[in-house]
Amino acid sequence: MTRVKGGPQSHLRHKKIIKMNRGNFGTRSRLFRRANETMLKSLWYAYRDRRVRKRDLRKLWITRINAAARANGITYSRLIHAMKKAKIGLNRKVLADMAVRDSKSFTTVVEKAKAAL
Repeated sequence: MTRVKGGPQSHLRHKKIIKMNRGNFGTRSRLFRRANETMLKSLWYAYRDRRVRKRDLRKLWITRINAAARANGITYSRLIHAMKKAKIGLNRKVLADMAVRDSKSFTTVVEKAKAAL
């Protein structure tokens, strides 16, 4: 039986990896082994950081809500507790957006929440 090395397929696979690494510095964009390492690591970082981005945004929203709530005379945790009692179903993303863009409506929400306490 003759030996089959799969040269054309390997070449295409290597070309695909090299193409994914365009823009990297030095051998990371030219040599298959270094390019493959870089590609695997970059895909892992992308996967991980899609989750980290959600964490970071939630922290940012909470910080913004807390700052706006303190300007209205209540802390973040008390505001969230009061909103749950008042059955105000706004999520943190919307609250943070209101705090930044429309402070009057945020103040209204805070007042309604305070009334429920």
